[in-house]
Amino acid sequence: MTDTTTTVALAAGIEVPQSFIAEHIEMYKAYHRAPELSSEEHRTAESIEARLTELGIEHFRSGGTGVVGLLTNGEGPTVGFRADTDGLPIAEATGLDYASTATGILPDGSEAPTMHGCGHDTHITTALAAAAYLTANRDAWHGTIVLLFQPGEETAWGAKAMVDDGLWDRAPRPEVVLAQHVMPAKAGTFSLRAGNMASLADSWRITVRGRQAHGSQPEMSLDPIVAAASMVLRLQTIVSRELAPITPAVVTVGTFHAGLKENIIPETAEFSVNVRTPDEDVRAHVLGSIRRIVAAEAAASGIDEPAIVEINRFPRLFNDAEHTARATAALQAGFGSESVIAAPLGMGSEDAGWLGDAIGVPVVFWSFGAFPAKAFADGSSPAGNHSPHFAPNAELAVVNGTGAALAVLLEYLGK
Repeated sequence: MTDTTTTVALAAGIEVPQSFIAEHIEMYKAYHRAPELSSEEHRTAESIEARLTELGIEHFRSGGTGVVGLLTNGEGPTVGFRADTDGLPIAEATGLDYASTATGILPDGSEAPTMHGCGHDTHITTALAAAAYLTANRDAWHGTIVLLFQPGEETAWGAKAMVDDGLWDRAPRPEVVLAQHVMPAKAGTFSLRAGNMASLADSWRITVRGRQAHGSQPEMSLDPIVAAASMVLRLQTIVSRELAPITPAVVTVGTFHAGLKENIIPETAEFSVNVRTPDEDVRAHVLGSIRRIVAAEAAASGIDEPAIVEINRFPRLFNDAEHTARATAALQAGFGSESVIAAPLGMGSEDAGWLGDAIGVPVVFWSFGAFPAKAFADGSSPAGNHSPHFAPNAELAVVNGTGAALAVLLEYLGK
């Protein structure tokens, strides 16, 4: 691979034929066209299995639609590498010629447009591309890679489902679990930090039950809308009045549903709340305050205490300091000393931490950019994750994601 006119550098010292990139760009586009919602990743899992079989990589199912590949190459370290696989209920608006027109079924049974609006198509492709490179270049490394194609990241059930399904009873215990995520950042830049890399997250559905009556007879009702509205407003005082200003936390009411007709005071009102907190102590405080406020506002309205149902719960994502330093050094060696940016504590959430925490193994999670410099001209920036306009550059996504994966994997497994 010395003819630079026909090869592409994925990272320093790692080159592949241009045909390798072209093949995986087409793979990326195929995954982008056909996203599946959390817990529905059946075709995606089958496609991953087919590719692992082509590469001669042993694999098995875990957590329903999760796929685990065991890429072994003699004696040596064992490392886990996570790639999430689910899409989102978003109507894509990128205008790409490979844009998704797929639909999926939501938990309530309704149909929704589906998009890889968070880049999980990138994660699948780059993990498979890294596996293909390592399969073809066995003289460059030794050991075992546990490839973790994890479903259900968007709903926080996937990593736990794999663990609960006996993942670590069937796969060898790694010394570290690695994971990466594409973000709206410049290609060739990477971001990570030691300690908490993302926030804890909790989502609840709260149902307020009152008494229905005609709109002209409010005295006959116990109005759940008024009570729920008071709850929603009061919940915003938790962050502003109960936490220190330097404590990062978010309380968001994302949905509110009540009533069917303007002249009927309904029996119920329902809203959902999403909470982001930096650690377990703040999480306990905020969630306790939500229960207190909801119960107190209901009592003030003469309504029974509302029903609270947990929708999802994201664990911590904690980057081990020693292994973060090691991954940082590998990325700097592969892409330059200025390529790695210290990440702030993000208010986003991730369930990858469960894969390591479940067995007491350290985790390292980093993000990478896949957008050309021109996307940031004049202070502008591309649409972010979970936007219907989120559109990483296909070639940059494949090259940078695969290069980053290989740079860090070879730090642990390279000869």
